[in-house]
Amino acid sequence: MAKVLSIILGGGKGTRLYPLTKERSKPAVPFGGRHRIVDIPISNCINSGFRQIYILTQFNSASLHMHISKSYNFDRFSHGFVEILAAEQTLEHSGWYEGTADAVRKNFVHFETQNPTHYIILSGDQLYRMDLKAFLDKHIASGADITIATTCVNREDASGFGIMKIDHDQQITAFMEKPAPDMNIDDWKIPENAREGLPEGKDYLASMGIYIFNAEAMRTALDNDFTDFGKEIIPMAIKKSKVQSYVYTGYWEDIGTIRSFYEANLDLTRINPKFNFYDEDQPIYTHPRNLPPSKLNRAEMNRSLATEGCVITDAVINDSIIGVRTIIEGGTELNGVICMGADSYETEDERKMVTEKGLPHLGIGRNCKISNTIIDKNARIGDNCQIGVSGKVYEDGEHGDLFFTSNGIIVIRKSAVIPAGTIF
Repeated sequence: MAKVLSIILGGGKGTRLYPLTKERSKPAVPFGGRHRIVDIPISNCINSGFRQIYILTQFNSASLHMHISKSYNFDRFSHGFVEILAAEQTLEHSGWYEGTADAVRKNFVHFETQNPTHYIILSGDQLYRMDLKAFLDKHIASGADITIATTCVNREDASGFGIMKIDHDQQITAFMEKPAPDMNIDDWKIPENAREGLPEGKDYLASMGIYIFNAEAMRTALDNDFTDFGKEIIPMAIKKSKVQSYVYTGYWEDIGTIRSFYEANLDLTRINPKFNFYDEDQPIYTHPRNLPPSKLNRAEMNRSLATEGCVITDAVINDSIIGVRTIIEGGTELNGVICMGADSYETEDERKMVTEKGLPHLGIGRNCKISNTIIDKNARIGDNCQIGVSGKVYEDGEHGDLFFTSNGIIVIRKSAVIPAGTIF
């Protein structure tokens, strides 16, 4: 019987998601109003029956530790666990993780004590719902040493991925890292006799960064100084081992940039979102907060989500996500806004003290107009603010202490204080 150990790669500094990753690791970034990104791969593992899960991270891991400890507690009979392994100094090594393979190698002593038959490697910043048990079954049936989950892409998108060449049995015969847009890669197209059930117009197979290794194949693959799976370990393994492709045709999105993160969140507000949180048979787990229902006082909401514990008064909200404990005061209008909410409510004494200091309260004040914006947790936005509605185009990067822009999206920093009347 297969015994699977799941390893979720938490990523490095998360520079593409900055400033959301300024004070937290990528897996800990809030998603969908009440979840964290890491809940996606963890839930895929749990729903597939894989309940021995390690998360590898090294940057800003405190909030991730807190979330994991509050969210994932298995009973003593299941032998399940979700554990974080941050970079640590030992007698054998003293440096940071140098890459995905290096992170796994440096923790291999912890993994081997579980005596797994297989390892599954998952990314901590992707949005998808996959039956990992079916993935494992296909891997075992193929007799492969390693199986790589792949997705079909067109020629334009192929330049952003590692591309796989397969034969008619879906065995991978070659690997190419991000082919240049003007490069002729016609001979890398999926063979016609392997295209059954695959989407038209998407002729190439891209690596999803999701792998299954036999235990011995993992040990062999890491017996070197290579630091990265995608760029080094996998190309080497294709030459020496049987490496199979598992073609995944469902929705899959890399949410590692501000733009992709923003669009994936707002897609959840559509009538038929690409990612479905409303599947009771395969739930996406997270921290149970025991908050009250959201209270809407004369609010108008269209194509929007309001999570638990919010108080919304006389506001107009379109195409937006309202995160936990968000307070929105009267006369405010939101369009295409992601509010990540707050970690706690202000007490009466705290509200009085904040008022005496002339600061805004937690949440969004009166008569504000906000568009095309991500508002990180615990932000305070005063009355009569206008954000993202002036029509001004900002260059990517820092704009003082108030906000950051990336690809046209405004990001209000965590715990930012936006004075009343601010316009940008």
